[in-house]
Amino acid sequence: MVEHTPKASRREILKAGAAVLAAASLPAGRPLAQAAAEDGDAEQDRVFICNEDSNTLSVINPHDNTVEPSVNLTSFDEDHRPPFRLVTGGIVATHAAMIQKPLYRGAISIHGAVPSPDSRLIVSTGRGSSNIYLTDTATRTPIGNVPNPNTRDDVVRDRLTDGVFVGREPHEPTFTRTAKEIWVTLRGSDHIAVVDVEKAVLESQGGAPGSAILSRIPTLPGPAHTWFSKDGTTAILLSQKVPMIQVFRVGYDAGGHSSAELVRKIDISATDPFGFSPFLKLSPAGDEMWLSHKLADRVAAIAPTGEAGYIDVVDMGKMARPNHVEFVENANGKVLYASQGRVDDGGPDGIAGSRISIIDRAAAPGRRKVVASFFSGGREAHGLWTDPANARLYVAHEQDELPGTPHGGQTVCAVFDVRDPFAPKLLARIPLGELALPSGGLRNKKSINLVYVRPGARSVTA
Repeated sequence: MVEHTPKASRREILKAGAAVLAAASLPAGRPLAQAAAEDGDAEQDRVFICNEDSNTLSVINPHDNTVEPSVNLTSFDEDHRPPFRLVTGGIVATHAAMIQKPLYRGAISIHGAVPSPDSRLIVSTGRGSSNIYLTDTATRTPIGNVPNPNTRDDVVRDRLTDGVFVGREPHEPTFTRTAKEIWVTLRGSDHIAVVDVEKAVLESQGGAPGSAILSRIPTLPGPAHTWFSKDGTTAILLSQKVPMIQVFRVGYDAGGHSSAELVRKIDISATDPFGFSPFLKLSPAGDEMWLSHKLADRVAAIAPTGEAGYIDVVDMGKMARPNHVEFVENANGKVLYASQGRVDDGGPDGIAGSRISIIDRAAAPGRRKVVASFFSGGREAHGLWTDPANARLYVAHEQDELPGTPHGGQTVCAVFDVRDPFAPKLLARIPLGELALPSGGLRNKKSINLVYVRPGARSVTA
């Protein structure tokens, strides 16, 4: 049987919603690390990892860096009959065959994730199934699951929620600073789906399909990611099809719901001629928005208002292929990390792996550069996230470890001590194992994004 933690009651969900609003009202200038250290339940700290090929969320307990039961976003083994099973006749389906099985209705290609402003929820995107799922970070269960009416011993006990259908190729989501909405970029289309959080909870629990979508904001083709300024009044949007950035002015009504007006387009063809910019994130102080230009092998920073062009453009080297960026700021330095979506020979102990570039953000704007790099502890690094104290860095990897190497055949998450951000030290390489289904094990694989959460603490979206 699949291991489960208790599902949140309606009262707990409403309480979480109230806490989201409370978190949103905290002073905007309060340092994130300080707020996270003071608020929330540190014992409940967890790292959630989106596994695109298994359609699961791995869960790591950062107190001892152990893997806990995975969050199941598949619909396998909800019934005992072969078309519903992961393993049929002793054969485990390949990923492609798995999601094409008759009557499969689970998630396809779980990819992006972000925490709510109070870290009590994460929203994850199903690229292939065109929907989003909300997961309660304290109980570590999808919101809206119901008891399986099939009570046989050889089926899972929960029936998976349908989540919220948003549209073609949802890539990265984010929450508005008011905590009332989720903006989801639809990379296979040309708009953002604006989702009401409260209605998304109700729709996930079986409410009217489509009721959670408040509006759709027209964008450039291939919108990949958007992020808000510290005060929530500006949204920056990147594309993976057009070398252009869009800047939206964002207003809010008395209930905290948004309206968006396109105020600026920035031609970035000189910096990113390929028009393939998948990820951005606001610095902790809120003064810089850092972007990855993956095929151009650059990362760059602009003002959160989108005015005055680039603050910085940093070349990472040929074929660096930057995926995600993350900030570490502590007593020993102020850096930007950028994961490289490639695999290099010559890693520790002669094992091939990816690199992470280190950019010194304490240098003057315009003078920043890659000052060092380190091996990421796995193959094809993607998502990066730090703990609230800015002392540890967690790294997700897309590729499995090679046969004949430690953890061969497993996808790993690496953990680094970054108290000296210029000299990270590898603490652990964590094989993600498998989701135990009644018909067999579904291996957690192809990790994309990951988030570190402390339920009740202000997150980066607050």
